[in-house]
Amino acid sequence: MAERMERNLPELKISQFEGPLDLLCHLIEKNQIDIYDIPIAEITEQYLAYLSGLSELDMDTASDFLVMASTLLHIKSRLLLPQRSKVMADEGEDPREELVMRILAYRRCKTIAVRLKNQHEQFAHISLRLPEPVARLGIHRLADPEPISWSLFVKACERLSMQNRARFQDQAERITGLLKREKISLSEKMVQIWQSITRQVRVFFHELFPTDSTTRAERVTGFLALLELMRLNRINVRQDRPFDVMLIQKNQIRDHEDKEWDGTGLPASIVEEKDYA
Repeated sequence: MAERMERNLPELKISQFEGPLDLLCHLIEKNQIDIYDIPIAEITEQYLAYLSGLSELDMDTASDFLVMASTLLHIKSRLLLPQRSKVMADEGEDPREELVMRILAYRRCKTIAVRLKNQHEQFAHISLRLPEPVARLGIHRLADPEPISWSLFVKACERLSMQNRARFQDQAERITGLLKREKISLSEKMVQIWQSITRQVRVFFHELFPTDSTTRAERVTGFLALLELMRLNRINVRQDRPFDVMLIQKNQIRDHEDKEWDGTGLPASIVEEKDYA
């Protein structure tokens, strides 16, 4: 395989590449390799094949390339070592990770360098005029600038720090208030409805949970309690049309059915407390 690659490799001069990472990027792009899943064995063979094809090897120039070659061989040897277990293999650090990060950083720097070069070529022939002194423009200072005072700078920092603390404290209190969850018991709302219709025989829902004195969570939980009492066949609810008032009436139940309810007004079958926020 190495011989086949060597025959297919073009003539290489070390000056064609700015460094070993440039050569690696060339190999990765040439083979259309996923940067996050580099086949180290294949890349190492191609990298060494390129170096072995050099007619002349200047040690001063090629030292970085040889260091990268040894790095690739080291990573390849680590990948060839048997793993003690699959779990340890999954949890272990990928030897290629550091190399991938170096290549990504190099690519980013190279992209930025190209953009800077293009901007230099675009604006190199533009002449800029230096700003005129204010005195030449006829602008006169009303007062000389005050000398920089260390104490004034410290006071300004302290004032800014106090403002930030006050602002963050206010936000913290607001966030704390928003995060407070009002836990409302479904069973308590069932008791409230049941005891009200026991005393008054009939009652309107908006009388039990008026919008001006109850929260939305209370009204929602009260409506759920209403549905639960209807499911238990304890109450009857009438609403003539959508969004109209709801009239709640107590159903006629037998004495032995009424005994199933405890003294608080809850059915004995309900033993689990349900809370809604």
